[in-house]
Amino acid sequence: MAVPKKKPSRSRRGNRRSHDALSLQSLVLCPQCDTPKLPHRVCPNCGTYRGKVFIQKSE
Repeated sequence: MAVPKKKPSRSRRGNRRSHDALSLQSLVLCPQCDTPKLPHRVCPNCGTYRGKVFIQKSE
């Protein structure tokens, strides 16, 4: 089997892992209730998506 001749340096290891960092989720404000929500999803606060009610909230 193939065996590496030299140990990869910290620099090469870091370059390989440079794309592994976590990124923040993008949030948008709901046009109905102005609470932050994930884009292209039903608002968890008011239950609307694109002006239509999909989840009835009991008050």
